[in-house]
Amino acid sequence: MSPLRIATLGAARIAPAALVKPARDVDGVEVVAVAARDRARAEKFAAKHGIPRILDSYEAVLEDPDVDAIYNPLPNGLHGIWTTRALAAGKHVLCEKPFTANAEEAATVAAAAASSGRVVMEAFHYRYHPVAQRMIDIVASGDIGELRHVESSMCIPLPFPKDIRYRLDLAGGATMDTGCYAVHMNRSVAGAEPTVVSAQARTVRTGVDRWMRAELHYPGGVTGTMTCALWSSTLLKVGVRAFGTRGELRVFNPTGPQFGYRMTLRRAGSKERIRVEGAKTPTYTYQLRAFRAAVVDGAATLTPPADSIANMEVIDAIYRAADLGVREPS
Repeated sequence: MSPLRIATLGAARIAPAALVKPARDVDGVEVVAVAARDRARAEKFAAKHGIPRILDSYEAVLEDPDVDAIYNPLPNGLHGIWTTRALAAGKHVLCEKPFTANAEEAATVAAAAASSGRVVMEAFHYRYHPVAQRMIDIVASGDIGELRHVESSMCIPLPFPKDIRYRLDLAGGATMDTGCYAVHMNRSVAGAEPTVVSAQARTVRTGVDRWMRAELHYPGGVTGTMTCALWSSTLLKVGVRAFGTRGELRVFNPTGPQFGYRMTLRRAGSKERIRVEGAKTPTYTYQLRAFRAAVVDGAATLTPPADSIANMEVIDAIYRAADLGVREPS
């Protein structure tokens, strides 16, 4: 069987961990080409990671008949346009999160995906890891009783205001970066779609959030809290807490459990440490396996365009509630 041949649009910092290294461990996948706006950067990237071909432009990647799929790690505001162009060129797409600049653009990309017959998968790598699945299954099973509240946090230190993740023209901001994870984890654990009740932001400049907290309401009276940051007094906080009528589930580091995680179930005065088989395998390896299975075998994905639209709708609502306005495509 021929391998799935993937090219990366750009030499992004995330590409080695998210694509190049996992491809060495996933049978039937090859990274065959890279293109970057700066050819010298593409050459350096290709030499370092053993990528055989350097193409002169993103357009050249899409036109190449020897490329089956593209990995899109471009800045947020460029995700939508290049995913749409890739689909029009007949390529499958693994698109970095957030899927697009806003929900309207996400719906446009989803429609293009549906009409193309190609696979489009948002790269919420954590969702494909067994730790995330176990977290979701415990809550859904009723092990903590009837769910009443979900808290999700994704706060990291990035105190560099000139970083592209703070650029409004590239659809930047904490809620787009770490916040999209926190929103996705909250929705996934709750197993439903929320209404945004309120949101408070701290900004690094006009319109660009460095910290955000949002209050959510789910059907049936379930509530949620989402907190994210790129720059705040909370240097590092990554986790989920789910509270039910009979207990509580705490998960530390569900987004990168291969580096260490903790899952604790508390019920009726007891405390149980949950260990998950396969936890040491990187999230990105599971994600690439799922992408290949979707393209080659027609398997369903856990992060299809419909889920991406739903996630972007919550992000848009948070920005509106915080009076910052939704992000726009670049």
